Amino acid sequence: MEKEQRKKDYSNQKIKDFTAQDSFKRSLTKRHLMMIAFGGVIGTGLFVASGENLFQAGPVGTIIAYFLGAIIIYSVMLSLGELSSYLPHTSSFGEYAHRFISPSTGYVVAWLYWLTWVAALGGEFTAVGFLMQRWFPHIDVWVFALIFGIIIFALNIYTVKIFGEGEFIFSSIKVAVVIIFLVIGIVAIAHRFITHDFSFSYTFANFYKDGIFPHGISAVLVVILAVNFAFSGTEVIGVAVGETKNPQKAMPAAINATLWRLVVFFVGSIFIIATLLPSKEASSSQSPFVTVLSDIGIPYAPDIMNFVIIMAIFSVSNSGLYASARMLYALGEKKTIPPIFAYVNKRGIPVVAVIVSMIGGIIALLSKVYEPETIFKLLINISGFTAIVTWMAISLSQLNFRRHFVRSGGDLNSLPYKTPFMPYTPIIALVLCAASIIGSMYDAEQRYAIYGTIVFTAICYIGYYLQHKRKKKRGELKS
Repeated sequence: MEKEQRKKDYSNQKIKDFTAQDSFKRSLTKRHLMMIAFGGVIGTGLFVASGENLFQAGPVGTIIAYFLGAIIIYSVMLSLGELSSYLPHTSSFGEYAHRFISPSTGYVVAWLYWLTWVAALGGEFTAVGFLMQRWFPHIDVWVFALIFGIIIFALNIYTVKIFGEGEFIFSSIKVAVVIIFLVIGIVAIAHRFITHDFSFSYTFANFYKDGIFPHGISAVLVVILAVNFAFSGTEVIGVAVGETKNPQKAMPAAINATLWRLVVFFVGSIFIIATLLPSKEASSSQSPFVTVLSDIGIPYAPDIMNFVIIMAIFSVSNSGLYASARMLYALGEKKTIPPIFAYVNKRGIPVVAVIVSMIGGIIALLSKVYEPETIFKLLINISGFTAIVTWMAISLSQLNFRRHFVRSGGDLNSLPYKTPFMPYTPIIALVLCAASIIGSMYDAEQRYAIYGTIVFTAICYIGYYLQHKRKKKRGELKS
């Protein structure tokens, strides 16, 4: 009897602790959450950066890299599904790391995820500049970066409901376009196959004519960080679930509905691009989607696709500013940074956190001073690496949570969503994430981004402990 009561008390107290957030309005619904998962991930990493990945790793290497990336994000999201459906909280990863790893790690994870999206914002704005130059080649990239930044800021400073509806609309458009691209690509490949006497060697010549791995097997490891950047954003639903109605039901539904679709969309798109576009013709400044449609010869399709990609980037940036602002809010709420960051207006918006995150994203304007392609690659590498660290924190948090839950007398059947194949799922994610980081060290540009992020992480840890020590002296720490 006592054991059963302990299970009940544990469950009720945890749910109460995590859902009692009076500052935010639970305005998002299950349909919003599902499309936010698509909206956060289908953007620059797929539509633009995939061209650079194809150029570096070749067709086979790129498909392998995206397949490994799919396994990583699938494992991470299965872990996140258990945590966020049982413990929905706006500060999400930072809060989970705080409770199930250590308070200092929770602090660092929140800052790293903030950096993930701030760097991504700069990359997204810069990508918009590249794409707009298709129509306005004489206007600098930074001009478009500034314009789009202002629009994104305006949307995030209003209401969460507007954010959710915007993501639903834009994500629906992106999903529809990716499906249409897959259909067109399959038809084009079939046409090539039929019109050349059913020749596999001609149809899939791109996969072997320059060698299976034209730049060596190490190239696959080199692009894995950029591939992880492409998949980053799916985990945003772990943040949004804190402002979602009935999160215990909405989160599992969103996980089940989006994961396999994302894998099909990404790996399928890369297969079609690799088949139809020689890797030597791919680049980071021209979307491979646009190039493929141009080569197929569909009237006006490249311009239409260019517009859709811009809308997709618009959506990802919207999610990015939303997520990064919530990380600053969480830090402010715990008073590990000035409490002003936790200020929420009557519409449920953490205004100061949004403003500061937006300022960080304006790093895209550096493209006016430096080479735009160099900045773009650097931002992708930083965002990709910090995303990997966040995924590792999610996986470790879930592993520790499950152990803590069982040892505390929790009933696994009471979990709204259970991570399958425990404990292997989070362990697989941790191992593959670590391997991705090691592989990225083969590339000088990625090493620069990784070293910079390591320094940033060290500064965060040092800052936390100095702050902790100061608070302890003042007697401000709670027992």
